[in-house]
Amino acid sequence: MTARVLVFGLDGIRYDRLLSSPTPHLDAIAAEGFLAPTRIREINPTISGPCWATIATGVHADDHNIFGNDLTGHRLGEHPCFLARADKAGLSTYGAAAWPPLLTGDSGGPIFRPTVAYTPDPRPGEPAGGDPYTDQAVADHACEVLSSSDVDVAFVYFGAVDEVGHHVGTGPEYNAQITDTDARVGQVLAAVAARPAFADETWTVLAVTDHGHVDGGGHGGDSDLERTAWVAGRGPGLVNGSVYEHADIPVLVLSALGVA
Repeated sequence: MTARVLVFGLDGIRYDRLLSSPTPHLDAIAAEGFLAPTRIREINPTISGPCWATIATGVHADDHNIFGNDLTGHRLGEHPCFLARADKAGLSTYGAAAWPPLLTGDSGGPIFRPTVAYTPDPRPGEPAGGDPYTDQAVADHACEVLSSSDVDVAFVYFGAVDEVGHHVGTGPEYNAQITDTDARVGQVLAAVAARPAFADETWTVLAVTDHGHVDGGGHGGDSDLERTAWVAGRGPGLVNGSVYEHADIPVLVLSALGVA
């Protein structure tokens, strides 16, 4: 069996709102493996840049030196992401995300360095980032690549929930966007399951959020609502009751692939 890994990065999904929203595809991951909250370490601000850098590298802000969404001055060269480590081991890697610093040189990035990277263009007149339009473009591209290519490890990021939280808070529209994001997760999982070689592959699937939100929308503070993130996963060794933090993600990815 060929080991492969898919990591979903789901920006700004508050744990309690996840539990109160219809999310059949994430629920299925949890039912076959685990879903658990995790607390962001105090050294990391509850901001996307430092949190995704920790998820990517396995070290915290005092090591990767990212404390905000301007990544200038980072030490990612000393702490490469799990995609770069897999690539160095001779594996094929893929990343798709609408927020440019994750995969491009924007704002001092990238945090992730895959073999193949995809960042969709925003709608004309709209800022780059995560919204339903670009998230759907990410989902469609990921489906095209993962349904047919021999990608060993992929990172697929959706950011629309976070943007809704910033604009209107964590009410009904926020919950609805969580459900829409779950549908995109399901779309990508269906594409993976349709692979011609799927029966001869073992897929580890992880999903992780970077931070929470306060009720009125926004993050960056030290409240429990902002510092509570979560991790879900299924695959060999991932069972109900498992608890992991952000810095464990590279270990889970690389160990599943047999990379030291």
